[in-house]
Amino acid sequence: MNPEDLLKLVTTEMPFGKHKGVLIADLPGNYLNWFAREGFPKGELGRLLALMQEMDHNGLRDLLRPLRGSVRGRD
Repeated sequence: MNPEDLLKLVTTEMPFGKHKGVLIADLPGNYLNWFAREGFPKGELGRLLALMQEMDHNGLRDLLRPLRGSVRGRD
């Protein structure tokens, strides 16, 4: 994992599907688990979804909270 990936989780929106436009960090666990079962997309999006699924599965979503504040502070 690259540290910049954590920032991408709170800034990258899901580009398609039922949750199009939702930040990857805000995707529901059941949606992330569906990807884990069915297969993640190729490329960076799949890598980020897999990382978020792992964080959600292990109860680590709160680690992203400080990054959300730093993103808002950039505006």
